[in-house]
Amino acid sequence: MVGNNIVLYENLRACSYTPFYLAQLAGLFEAHGLQVDLRLSPSPPETAQGLIDGRADISFGGPMRVMMHHDAAHARGEASPLVCFAQIVARDPFVLVGRTPNPGFRFADLIGPKVGVATDVPTPWMLLHDDLDRAGIDPSALTRPPDAPMAENAEALKRGEIDVAQLFEPYAEDLVSGGHGHVWHRFSVRGDIAYTTLYTTRRFAAERRDACIALARAMAAALERLRAREPAETAALVGPAFFPDLSLESFARIVARYREARLWPRGTALPVAAYARLKAALLAGGLIAWDVPYDDAVDAELCEPGALS
Repeated sequence: MVGNNIVLYENLRACSYTPFYLAQLAGLFEAHGLQVDLRLSPSPPETAQGLIDGRADISFGGPMRVMMHHDAAHARGEASPLVCFAQIVARDPFVLVGRTPNPGFRFADLIGPKVGVATDVPTPWMLLHDDLDRAGIDPSALTRPPDAPMAENAEALKRGEIDVAQLFEPYAEDLVSGGHGHVWHRFSVRGDIAYTTLYTTRRFAAERRDACIALARAMAAALERLRAREPAETAALVGPAFFPDLSLESFARIVARYREARLWPRGTALPVAAYARLKAALLAGGLIAWDVPYDDAVDAELCEPGALS
């Protein structure tokens, strides 16, 4: 993998990853001198391991995965080779959808109903766990049915088998627009929490630094385009290629809500405070045991490529 060619792993298919899809379809990678081979990772755990083993060069996904890898390596007395750069999704895209309206939602309302927690990846539950802790609620007090993928929980909500589901888009939009559910809470109101970045190995970041800078700049251009263009235009470009089963109207509503919620940041800087907030939730929830330093897990210089010559 040489020159300006990059194999980029897509962690999983999600509407919140629209900036990456937009960059590919709008030619923003090529505009920054890159040839990007975007591949869907077989599974979230493979995303990190694939970078280490050389099956991909760079991935996008949660700094959570990088912190987990650093935590495990630290326990073995080793150093993790993984490093994050360029924040792309700043806030939590997950939503609580209930079968009945609850406009005055409080976290205490989750005690009693059957709650389908998102377990496809660890971050959503870790952050909800932290929200409950901060609200003075024991997370173990939730009535949780057996863990199931979000797609199954969405169907279970429709059938009345659970009362509330923690979901990302397009599951929430499908439930609400179909008359099967009501939004109780959008976790984006929590504020910036370093939800999604690019990440790679330190070796790749050193040996192919120009490519990393170019990729971060391409993503900054994608974020700018998302702000400048109407949601319907973004939906028309991205939807047919990446979400063919989702109507353009529904996708445009999702994009509009994400913009309003400031899910996508104005630039690719990864603030220390946002990283620390995510790390605190992972520590509190027991997903990691080591207080992973920012400088160990983040290449700060690559987070603001506009400042580099």
